Amino acid sequence: MEHIPAALRLTEAAAAADTQGAGDLLRVVLIVMVLGSVLVAWFLLRGYKRDD
Repeated sequence: MEHIPAALRLTEAAAAADTQGAGDLLRVVLIVMVLGSVLVAWFLLRGYKRDD
């Protein structure tokens, strides 16, 4: 097993992360989270409507 310097491993990992980006999964999770928050807020706030 050959020894690879830590600095070389870090630069390779940084280069790989740079090309991959955040990904579609993170984007989908964030969109679902925002839409879920809006839906929960609407559901909770509609109960405070007064029909007096």
